[in-house]
Amino acid sequence: MSKLLTLFVLFLMLTGSQSHCTAQEKLNVVFILADDLGWSDTTLFGTSNFYKTPNIERLAKRGMTFTRAYSSSPLCSPTRASILTGLSPARHGITAPNCHTPLVLLEPTVKKSASPGLKQIETDSVSRLKTDYQTLPKSLKSAGYTTGHFGKWHLGPEPYSPLEHGFDVDIPHHPGPGPAGSYVAPWKFKDFDHDPGIPDQHIEDRMADEAVAWMEQHRDTPFFLNYWMFSVHAPFDAKKELIDDYRKKIDPEDTQRSPTYAAMIESMDDAVGTLLDALDRLNLTDRTVIIFASDNGGNMYNEVDGTTPTSNRPLRGGKATMFEGGVRGPCVVVWPDVVKPDSRNETLIQSVDFYPTLLDVLDIPAGANQAFDGVSLLPTLKGGSIDRDAIFTYFPHNPPVPDWLPPSVSVHRGDWKLIRVFHGGRIQQGQTTHDYKLYNLKNDIGEQDNLAEKHPDLVRELDALIEQHLQKTDAVVPIANPNFDPAQFHPERIGVPADRSKPKKMMNVKPVAGWTPRNAMLKVQQKQLVITSLGNDPHLSTPLKQPIPAGKYVVEVTMSSNASGRGQFFWQEQGVNPQFFRDRSETFEITHDGKMRTYQIELTPDHPMLAIRLDPGQSAGEIRVEQVKLIIGQQQNVWLYPESSTR
Repeated sequence: MSKLLTLFVLFLMLTGSQSHCTAQEKLNVVFILADDLGWSDTTLFGTSNFYKTPNIERLAKRGMTFTRAYSSSPLCSPTRASILTGLSPARHGITAPNCHTPLVLLEPTVKKSASPGLKQIETDSVSRLKTDYQTLPKSLKSAGYTTGHFGKWHLGPEPYSPLEHGFDVDIPHHPGPGPAGSYVAPWKFKDFDHDPGIPDQHIEDRMADEAVAWMEQHRDTPFFLNYWMFSVHAPFDAKKELIDDYRKKIDPEDTQRSPTYAAMIESMDDAVGTLLDALDRLNLTDRTVIIFASDNGGNMYNEVDGTTPTSNRPLRGGKATMFEGGVRGPCVVVWPDVVKPDSRNETLIQSVDFYPTLLDVLDIPAGANQAFDGVSLLPTLKGGSIDRDAIFTYFPHNPPVPDWLPPSVSVHRGDWKLIRVFHGGRIQQGQTTHDYKLYNLKNDIGEQDNLAEKHPDLVRELDALIEQHLQKTDAVVPIANPNFDPAQFHPERIGVPADRSKPKKMMNVKPVAGWTPRNAMLKVQQKQLVITSLGNDPHLSTPLKQPIPAGKYVVEVTMSSNASGRGQFFWQEQGVNPQFFRDRSETFEITHDGKMRTYQIELTPDHPMLAIRLDPGQSAGEIRVEQVKLIIGQQQNVWLYPESSTR
């Protein structure tokens, strides 16, 4: 009897251990997505002598570095949506980083109008990632994975947050485009503060610690850790000691010379090291797949330490552009015992590929009727090749940044890249044609020599691929502007960055009718406040005669415009810095047709309101304001223009 009992116990132990081994054999996934990290912002490609990224190099030693890795978009939210769905921005419709705004738009549309100086009418982006998508975390969760999201999201607040898209946890559960307030504590997250005893804690230090604690908790079950860093997106601040250290190492001749940005990169790299150390310590390294990538190219349009945040040299352009600097970035994939360590690969890959790749790696079937615009990279990871003709980037917008282009779409095939500028060509028989830019990236990685006229057959061939992609994805595309006026068209401004020094000399900094302009000329003409925008973030502000208590108010503006871009109202709150900040603002759509229109925007100050700022668009043009008033009650208005005795 005792012998039978012994055999039975041994049987249970063996079967139990086999079940445990089966669970343990499932691979974990750690996905690290940096924000705005450019192709030359690491030391992977020998393009920087200023930045330090030893932990990203450490990661590369363990896996495969892709030298031709592309984000799905030159801006963050579209790429993030593509990672989670495996779909092109042309299909899911999120083409701009507007998912933190109050406007809920679930289908893309073409704007109603455009300035007469523009040949195209661009599209309006979807502003939330719809929850009916079978997202990557949903697929992994259904396969038995525990899922956790840490860091930036920027695909919509509840009910479109990570918790509605398949993640079990979401820290810090923040819907904004960057860290709340700053990188170094004190922060301004809702219900999330720095660790006690660390008053100047860096957000990436905290996020990495939170991710490690979560891994420790779930080390015995397969997990999907989605660590989407805030770094190195604006606002630009960092640990003081690191800034001071990099300030001593600046080469004034180097185009990468912002000590603040260099310090931000080091803190980002430290967080990568924290995760790698934890995986090693927990004995999880051998059964964890790691993907490291960026959501778009490096920022070349803000100003930090008297210079641009970074330089993407030798690439042209940066974040928000269709050139290589806007979409090519670092990418490393680690898969122990499968991916060759310290290897490099020149395969064209894109953000849409990660989802189908992970399903293949983890041997998880796609959902019923689920299809992807990306392809599985599994053969490449195993040392082979993939059957792919081309990749596509769809960006139907024209933000006024250096090297900007009108709404465009591009295709990469082999060494060739073609950019189609929608309706940017000549007008033939009353119809505008597309404009094209063709580059051979093998010979011209800086995209300086447009070969479109020399290779018309290749242009037609690649453009046919673009058209096929747009048709396949049911893309909502920009249309020709029926109100286009050639006399107001300035082709010389396309791709040219705004002169940052010129507006400072030209702009009128004295208040006019109580308003102080920046990057704009301001005057009163025919009882209207006339704003001549110089581009480069034009705005004007006015103080209130007395503080307005916290609450909900409506600002009403009657204005006309022939500029372009969304409008935005900011409000200053008592005791809150900086004076005007995106978290204390509301955007609104402007019809730029030169006709007088009235807009109402809700303001929600949490503290007494001291001042108002109007951003009347993003590009050069003329805006005429007939009146601005703050509605604070049924019978009470505070007139901001024209001035009155109530101010």
